[in-house]
Amino acid sequence: MKNPASVEAFGVHLRKLREARGWSQQALADYADVAKLTVQRIEHAKGAPTLDVLVSLARALQLPLRELMDFAEAAAIA
Repeated sequence: MKNPASVEAFGVHLRKLREARGWSQQALADYADVAKLTVQRIEHAKGAPTLDVLVSLARALQLPLRELMDFAEAAAIA
């Protein structure tokens, strides 16, 4: 993994977005049509999401992809 700090910051950001909606990891996975394990791996920085998964997550969260990827603040905190 070339950018582990960014992958970790994105995982924190995704978890915050998910929890703000009151969704479980399974609910987000269902809405995004991805496996629950995929959501878990992203949130725990065990792997970086592909563009395809990012688009699916953004659609599920009803966010523009740009907003989903706006995790600079989280990166500064993490």
